[in-house]
Amino acid sequence: MPVHNISQLEGTVTLGIDAAFKCYNKAGMQTESFRQSMTLGSGPFMFSHLRNIFTAIGCDTFAQVTNYELTYGAACLSLCTEYVNMSDGNPCSGSGCCQSSIPKGLKSLDISLFSFYNYTNVSDFNLCGFAFLVDKNSLKISDWPLSRKPKYGKDAYRTDIVIEWAVKNETCEQAKANASAYACGANANCTYPESGQGYRCLCNEGFEGNPYLQEGCQDVDECKDPERYPCHGRCKNTIGNYKCRCPLGMYGDGKKGCQGLGIITLIAAIGAAILLVIICVLLYMMCKKRKKDRNFRENGGMVLKHQRVRIFSEAELEKATKNYDDDQKLGEGGFGSVYRGVPADDVQVAVKKFKGVDKAQMNEEFQKEMGVVSQVNHKNVVKLLGLCLETKVPLLVYEFISNGTLSKHIHDKTSQLLASWSNRLRIASEIALALNYLHSLADPPIIHGDVKSVNILLDNNYTAKVADFGASVLISSDQTIIATKIQGTLGYLDPEYLMTGILTARSDVFSFGVVLVELLTGEKPNSSSSSGEKRNLIQHFISALETDNLFRILDFQAADEGEMDEIEAVAELAKGCLNSMGLNRPTMKEVSDELAKLKDLHQKSWAQQNSDETEYLLGESSQSFGKIARRPMTQSQTVIPLEIENFSDSI
Repeated sequence: MPVHNISQLEGTVTLGIDAAFKCYNKAGMQTESFRQSMTLGSGPFMFSHLRNIFTAIGCDTFAQVTNYELTYGAACLSLCTEYVNMSDGNPCSGSGCCQSSIPKGLKSLDISLFSFYNYTNVSDFNLCGFAFLVDKNSLKISDWPLSRKPKYGKDAYRTDIVIEWAVKNETCEQAKANASAYACGANANCTYPESGQGYRCLCNEGFEGNPYLQEGCQDVDECKDPERYPCHGRCKNTIGNYKCRCPLGMYGDGKKGCQGLGIITLIAAIGAAILLVIICVLLYMMCKKRKKDRNFRENGGMVLKHQRVRIFSEAELEKATKNYDDDQKLGEGGFGSVYRGVPADDVQVAVKKFKGVDKAQMNEEFQKEMGVVSQVNHKNVVKLLGLCLETKVPLLVYEFISNGTLSKHIHDKTSQLLASWSNRLRIASEIALALNYLHSLADPPIIHGDVKSVNILLDNNYTAKVADFGASVLISSDQTIIATKIQGTLGYLDPEYLMTGILTARSDVFSFGVVLVELLTGEKPNSSSSSGEKRNLIQHFISALETDNLFRILDFQAADEGEMDEIEAVAELAKGCLNSMGLNRPTMKEVSDELAKLKDLHQKSWAQQNSDETEYLLGESSQSFGKIARRPMTQSQTVIPLEIENFSDSI
């Protein structure tokens, strides 16, 4: 008999056996028959009472199955008077076919058939009856029509039956107690068959092989059988099991399914994101470049790039000033801040960055200051090195002046620069030279508009340089000016300009006079007395001068009588500059010439030690200035009313 299947997991063997039959002719005479008998012996095998069912086919059929010992038995009866269409959907309820279960533990069988009328009453369509044991899962009733005739040999009609096995008739605990007789090998466990008799050996989960051998079951590499052992990620075999890790970017149980983005999806998403960022960066850079180019054109770059002035890029100045870090800030004024910078050529510069929300106003201030400084070329005026035209409001790049402001040295008592009169006189003369250049030699002439000690810088050699032309204006050759607002610093402002709104070159003269007083006294324009009360430095100075108390308010001591005479001459000059009426003040050229004479005299006095000549020259200087200070100015002026704007106190 053929073996169709062996299942160690279920402990079964599937065999094919011939069906029993008995046939008659129309006269009721038996023509042929086959009685199926089979025994499984005394071993561990038995017919499965759960998987097998006893079945009979025919319309005059009584079939029975017993064991050899006749201790077990089952039977069924099938009758019908007309042809029955054998359909898989119709149950075998006794009409054309019948079924009966078999007893548990059946080890042998004997199948026999009987007939009540020898099929004479149904001979037209049914002359044979069949009986067989069959696996419920393989039975198809439609294969057994009532008109079927028996066949023999290899063509005989066979059915599959299921035989199960069990080891001895004892429990697992009893079997394990006797290790030498225990049938289960390594990596196998003891279980009970459905028949309830004896025990059976099964491989543990994750193992396969023959559990009844001593070496037992072997580990299963689940990763090699993904259909049986699914893994939706990275599979790793383990002893008796396997691990399945979800792909990168996903989570969950890899054996059941992962959630999230897989590595390919993740890489694609990251790639798309990177591409998007690159596109955005490129678009940003393009827009930024277009904006810079537009600013460059709008700020006159197409013309200025052909001039001698250097054109800086925005990136170059940002790097030079460390992105305009506060630690790089040199100072701050009404229209912007000044930052120290070191471009690629390692030459220190001062970058003026205009501030404000009104682009039109800031551009106006830039154009005004640019128009002024582009006309200037003097050793005592801070030099413009270049421009940056790529920003919304252009930037001005000046030479860097290393020793700070004159104000710092005047009011910092630790500074030794102004301990001597010679340095004070020299610095005053250099400032006057610069202002005279602006008023008389620049083309067109320039009014600085905000002369004060904070706007006087000192270079490496402590040479004075006038800076900050934010309030400066160009004037016509006849010394007239049209303006719309008052700019400057309280304490230094020309009172006539402040009251009338009329700005002339003599306004710078007044402011310079305040700087001279500041140089002489070491006090700020708006200072406090020893008692803490606010006092006007100019009034205090003039009062001291007129009451012969000048040397009591000085911030230094004269070295000799010659210096005392020079100091008195400078004080008288300052007094003339501070005249409340602009027409009664000297011009900047006259002031510059006077200070130049005093400086030359001072230098000669030290070189020749000729006190008589010094006294004589001082007398001449005082007399010449007296004439200048007392006569009205003949120079023509055109004055225009101005709109007064708020301004800050002096520093």
